[in-house]
Amino acid sequence: VFVSNKHFTGVHFILELTLHFKLECGIVKVKEPQPEEFSLIRENQILFTYLHLAPDLRQTEALLKSGCIAIAYETIQLPDGKLPLLQPMSEIAGRLSVQEGMHFLQRPSGGRGILLGGVPGVVPGQVVVIGGGAAGTEALKVALGNGARTTIIDKSVPRLRELSNQFGHHLKTIYAVSDEVEEALIKADLIIGAVLIPGAHPPKVINRSLLKKMKKGAVVVDIAIDQGGCLETSRPTTFADPVFTEEGVIHYCVTNMPGAVPYTSTFALNHATLPYIQAIANQGYRHALLRDESFLQGLNICNGKVTHKQVAHALGLPYTPPLEALG
Repeated sequence: VFVSNKHFTGVHFILELTLHFKLECGIVKVKEPQPEEFSLIRENQILFTYLHLAPDLRQTEALLKSGCIAIAYETIQLPDGKLPLLQPMSEIAGRLSVQEGMHFLQRPSGGRGILLGGVPGVVPGQVVVIGGGAAGTEALKVALGNGARTTIIDKSVPRLRELSNQFGHHLKTIYAVSDEVEEALIKADLIIGAVLIPGAHPPKVINRSLLKKMKKGAVVVDIAIDQGGCLETSRPTTFADPVFTEEGVIHYCVTNMPGAVPYTSTFALNHATLPYIQAIANQGYRHALLRDESFLQGLNICNGKVTHKQVAHALGLPYTPPLEALG
């Protein structure tokens, strides 16, 4: 359903319309339902969007109460582990993360006054990227492209090997449990937190005690904030007020970072989501999910039950296998 005119526009009106006329439909959107929309979601309605339920008990409880079918973009997972509907947004967020970090490293923005790429005779800044997935890889491209001394930290040795082969000697790789991790973070001018566990809280890789050892005026961009953040000190921010400072370190924790570039983000997301939307429309949600194991992993809430194991674990709620919930 799409409705747009000079009087009414947006998902809120569509939800009110379907509720009033008891229309059978699904809602496809980008942002998770907002509190003012909770009461408009109803039983057996299909909701297909980013949900990020792990840090959001209030939204989860509202969806459970509604009896809707909630399918999350971010937990649809292919057999090779890739997340096809999260990947385009992760790529955009990864590229934006260094761009935003460079801005807040400037002295008028409160940073250390560092030009990330340096100039002849002046050492470039140091960038550390935590997590070598889609977002982390794109952050590496931008950091290296700007001439920064760049380090990647990941828990997968095969992934570190792949990145080393891709970027060569310009990239330093560190295994996540190495003693070198803390030293790299302490020396960094810009840190990109790109840690992801599908559907779950990311681990808190930087605690307050480590933060106190870092450079004053350094910047941390926490891409993982949509799932709760990978710093102990992270909390969600907005584009209107994107940063705050803890222990002298600037935190950029804007949720939905791709929203800064909506033209690019819209086309990238549409290309990725269209096949799944067509599957729901042509087959019905039940058949579409049952015929595609990857799509089935996107089912987070079904008829008052939590059907994604990581979400249930993160929130301390009972877990129901998706096949059982679908009957």
